[in-house]
Amino acid sequence: MSQPSLVIRLAKLDDLPSLAELMYQSFLEYRSAYTEAAFSATTPSSERLAERLPEGPMWVAADDGVLVGTVAAVSRGAELYVRGMAVAPASRGLGVAAQLLEAVETFALTDGYQRIRLSTTPFLTRAIKFYERSGFRRTTEGPHDLFGTQLFTMVKELKKGS
Repeated sequence: MSQPSLVIRLAKLDDLPSLAELMYQSFLEYRSAYTEAAFSATTPSSERLAERLPEGPMWVAADDGVLVGTVAAVSRGAELYVRGMAVAPASRGLGVAAQLLEAVETFALTDGYQRIRLSTTPFLTRAIKFYERSGFRRTTEGPHDLFGTQLFTMVKELKKGS
């Protein structure tokens, strides 16, 4: 059920203004559930995204050249931390997130990570269900808070050859 014209690739500097707008639009409907500082951290500016680029891979999903999704990852020892997963509202339910997460998992397996970790908010119910279907489970590990907005952590153990 994926989009045939969808391309997953690493982000480039000239993608960052569009990515910042994509992330903003992706989380805008949830803005009132975040503190102002947490919403700002969740929807970083293109300048902040440029600072993140050297910290780890950042992928984009492009549909006929238009950016419709993104995800980034950061190494934290034996695990890979996923941050900044966003899919444009009009592209939800079309397999974009699954393809982005597949890119993260392939990278993690190739580079020998033992597990993938992410943090999410309790009100992102569609995302939580997607992560659970993708093999993530909730854990009591932190972080539990993003600038006053409640978080919980999910992990996926990786097996070689999976």
